[in-house]
Amino acid sequence: MAADPAPTATRDTDLDALLREVQRAARPAAARGHVADYIPALGELDPESFALAAVGMDGTVHGVGDLDEPFPVQSISKVFALTLAMQLVGQSGSVAERLWRRVGREPSGDPFNSLVQLERERGIPRNPMINSGALVVDDVLLSACEDPYAALRGLLSEVVGEPVAVDETVRRDEARTGYRNRALANLMRSFDNIDHEIDAVLDLYVFQCSLQLTTRQLARAVRFLANNGVDPATGTRILSPTLSRRVAAIMLTCGTYDAAGDFAYSVGLPCKSGVAGSICSLVPHEMGLAAWSPPLEPSGNSAAGKAALHELAERLELSIF
Repeated sequence: MAADPAPTATRDTDLDALLREVQRAARPAAARGHVADYIPALGELDPESFALAAVGMDGTVHGVGDLDEPFPVQSISKVFALTLAMQLVGQSGSVAERLWRRVGREPSGDPFNSLVQLERERGIPRNPMINSGALVVDDVLLSACEDPYAALRGLLSEVVGEPVAVDETVRRDEARTGYRNRALANLMRSFDNIDHEIDAVLDLYVFQCSLQLTTRQLARAVRFLANNGVDPATGTRILSPTLSRRVAAIMLTCGTYDAAGDFAYSVGLPCKSGVAGSICSLVPHEMGLAAWSPPLEPSGNSAAGKAALHELAERLELSIF
């Protein structure tokens, strides 16, 4: 297991009291957002829900709000799908090179479900954190895993420390309404960048988006990325230090869609968001963070979640810059 992190300012702070202050400051930002309703089950999320959690390397949980209310992780699952793919392909060799020929590592600057850039760049998604890129990663997992469903759920359960459930209502609704994702997959197939049947790729993608976590669990789940790839709860190496840093780098530059630059400026930490209103983040060598508030900004990121992470990063000087 990696050595304990050096003491930082957060260790001398009453973090629970600070999180309550951050909640009061950030929660009003939800009023300028809108709950995602293009997936019917997400449209039923309570816009008043709010949670903010910080989980240290020693497992200590600090939090405020609806910490144990489950929600579908949606696009945050892309972090774990990419982690699984990188476990399987490694950091060098022909398989890894094949992955990065099929999906890039650059910010998109476009909405997460845009077809325009994909058409212009001949079916190669800009990065694994947008929908088209995640579909390519799932196509890779279908080839590399005997049971990619069990592998994804198993990985997430491992880093959470307890079994992870699937929201079957979200899974059904998203499968029924995912017309744009089907268009993305077909467009990539026309450029020979999807190998499997479209239905198989879409079914795996919908499955991963429907996995359920709470805010407490989400903050716990990303700690391995803050700990050079080692799960601090068990000492199990999830990724090599090099690959862990690369996943975190992609989160920083691409994890919040076309608002990634703004997040880097205002939060200064690797983040990944999902349209159920959650955002996860990591403080290297220190903790995992998660915020949840369903109303979204036009970019698809939680309005109050972003405000909360900004407030917390500012008050504790957590930015990596």
